[in-house]
Amino acid sequence: MSRKQFFQKVGQTRIVPISLKIVAVFTVLLLLSNFTTNTINLLLSQKQIINLNNTIMVSRLKDLYSAAGNQYQIFSFNGERQTCIEALKSVSKKGFDFPKSFAAAIDRQGNILFEVYADGTETDEQKIFHSQLDDAQKPENVNSGETEQQEKKDYGFFDKDALARINSDYENGIFDGSLNFETEKGSYFGVYKYQEDWQCYFIRGESRADTNHSTFVVLAVISLIIFILLVAFLIIGFKVFGKILANVKKITSSLYQMQQNQKLEIIDLSSSPNDDITYLAASFNSLSSTINNLLGIFQKFVSKDVVAKAYNEHQIRLEGKRRNLTILFSDIKSFTYRTETLGNDIIDLLNVHYDRVIHAVHENRGVIGSIIGDAILAIYGTASSKKKSFEAVESAWNITRLTAQLREKMILRRTEIEKERTLTEAEDRVFKAVLIDVGVGIDGGNVFYGNIGSDEHMTNTVIGDNVNSASRLEGLTRIYHLPVICSEYVKNEVEKFSDKYTFYEIDTVQVKGKTEGKKIFFPVSLEEGEPELKTKFGLFETALSAYYSGDWNSARKSFKDCGLEAAQVFLERMGRLNAPDGWMGIWTMTTK
Repeated sequence: MSRKQFFQKVGQTRIVPISLKIVAVFTVLLLLSNFTTNTINLLLSQKQIINLNNTIMVSRLKDLYSAAGNQYQIFSFNGERQTCIEALKSVSKKGFDFPKSFAAAIDRQGNILFEVYADGTETDEQKIFHSQLDDAQKPENVNSGETEQQEKKDYGFFDKDALARINSDYENGIFDGSLNFETEKGSYFGVYKYQEDWQCYFIRGESRADTNHSTFVVLAVISLIIFILLVAFLIIGFKVFGKILANVKKITSSLYQMQQNQKLEIIDLSSSPNDDITYLAASFNSLSSTINNLLGIFQKFVSKDVVAKAYNEHQIRLEGKRRNLTILFSDIKSFTYRTETLGNDIIDLLNVHYDRVIHAVHENRGVIGSIIGDAILAIYGTASSKKKSFEAVESAWNITRLTAQLREKMILRRTEIEKERTLTEAEDRVFKAVLIDVGVGIDGGNVFYGNIGSDEHMTNTVIGDNVNSASRLEGLTRIYHLPVICSEYVKNEVEKFSDKYTFYEIDTVQVKGKTEGKKIFFPVSLEEGEPELKTKFGLFETALSAYYSGDWNSARKSFKDCGLEAAQVFLERMGRLNAPDGWMGIWTMTTK
């Protein structure tokens, strides 16, 4: 399987497939079972091998014992002791099966008649005799410890404890048996028998290292066979488990994708078997459908960022903080008239309108803060603050454009009806009521954004002067007969990000409840602006400059020449008067 399938992560937690765990446990148990069983078998077999070797060595010791009797008779006849010993060594060598097989004859004091190993190492009386001669010629400064070790090696049986044991048995009338002993070549086990003629114990032994080596060779061969079989079984097991657990893999892959996408979906179970895993997945699908329905309902009543946070944190807390956001406020003009005319049908009209408006807000990454009757409050910058004012202006013009398209459809519908008949007075009132027009105000700055209320009921809201200012700016659209009005904050932020919009200064006003004047602007898209609009606003800006400076006579002339509806506001405000004393160029609003 691929690395991705085996090592997916949810957060920082590594996800291990259940099939891998099952195979891993199965492999460990299989290995433990095989190695434990075979180790026990080998240990038991080793014991049997030792017993069998003892039996063989007893048989060969009998041959050596018989040869010893015969050679003693020969020695008694011809007196050639060394020749007889060499003959006994030759008989001993014929019975060696392993590299360190051992045979010896020692007297009860531990003196060696002869000893011989399968690797050719030999010691007999003649060699000991020559060693003794060499000993007499050793320098006086030879280390005494080295001399003792040499004597122990050359002049007597290496294992004094073993010699003491068989001597003790001899005293008790036991002249043969098994024997564990040490030699200069390691640990041995063997058999012995006392020979009266030579007055020696004849011993045959096998090295435990040789026996263990054979055991380890067998263990290695068995381990290799187990490993090969294990690999074969694992390959078969992976294929079998892969088919059995294919449904689990499919379900976990779906769940992993949901976790990555942060979205609950329905798992496809069309080709799944009817087992308990499929039942669990079907239960999950049922739960997923329920949660998605609840989440969809929840999302319709609160903003998207609140839904996303609740989904990720699994809770909603009463919390909030000051943030730099842009606020858009949109309101339907002459709403009272429309309500009186349409009655309950106003709800249907609002739903048509808001379906388009909310889409325009979401399309530009805004969130709906609240819907209050005919007004909507949208917030920009909750996810990212880089483009928030630009996105708000884009939404404002989309809302204005969509509302104009709806009016055009109503007008077209009236034209079609009037081709057939004249509208009644009631129908005319309804027609005028459905010709929705909106104003949009935009401002921004530091505001409080978060959840307020109690644990029983809470709402997501935005609070601050800039929120109220956006509402006041929307109200000014009715006065200046402009679809969109924004603050200097919005103008400056948009111009830093994009040159798509030109901002024409409209006025400097002091909204109700404030003590300072605030410049307001009309954003116009360079892509969609009318060619003559630039000329009109050029004259308007000239008039506005004269108006600010107190030269109202020049201002009146330029306002009349520009041909904009917004200019009528200034003409009515100035009348035929001159600028009052102490004129600061700021108009104070007396209404909200």
